[in-house]
Amino acid sequence: MAIRENLLAGDVCSPGAALVVPEGDDAVAAALLKVVADPTRLRILRILAANGAICACDLEAPLGLSQPTVSHHLRLLHDAGLVTREKRGTWAFFGLDTEAVARVSAPLMTLAPLPSVPR
Repeated sequence: MAIRENLLAGDVCSPGAALVVPEGDDAVAAALLKVVADPTRLRILRILAANGAICACDLEAPLGLSQPTVSHHLRLLHDAGLVTREKRGTWAFFGLDTEAVARVSAPLMTLAPLPSVPR
């Protein structure tokens, strides 16, 4: 019944309507979001944000993962530019690249911008 009322009221689709199509590199944003979407990688980012640069070996226990698995996740985060890597002797220390994390959140912020603060 509601559909019929909408049709009678003229509430119908108009093919060819002019749409706003925002510019942006959606493929890059999607690739970054895909990297972050993994629960283990998101946890690594949270650990790095809370602790600063840490040795990769220190992530095994809190994540409950083996060294090769931790290294795999860190490599993906590093390749995406989300973490920095510094070699110290035989150890690799990883830190959060906060500017890169801001770039990941930027495409989402365009969908629901923060409300303006009244002055």
